[in-house]
Amino acid sequence: MIHFLSVILIALLLSILAGLIRVFRGPAPAERMLAAQLFGTASVAMLLVLSQVMQMPALLDVALVFAVLAAVTLVAFVVLAERGER
Repeated sequence: MIHFLSVILIALLLSILAGLIRVFRGPAPAERMLAAQLFGTASVAMLLVLSQVMQMPALLDVALVFAVLAAVTLVAFVVLAERGER
């Protein structure tokens, strides 16, 4: 089971690296924000997997905080982008 979860962690890390390319090369701010949301989602998933591998339930709380922060960040981006268009 540990090997399977390690493969999942590697896949999540690769998705973060792919998103990093979009952050640096993204032509629009919205594409960069979506890549940042990918970072948040992947980090939450990685923390959930790590909490199972390391038998640390406290990482579940950290993952929950990251998920809430990612949602707040997205709302703030949308509000600021809307203000900039007017």
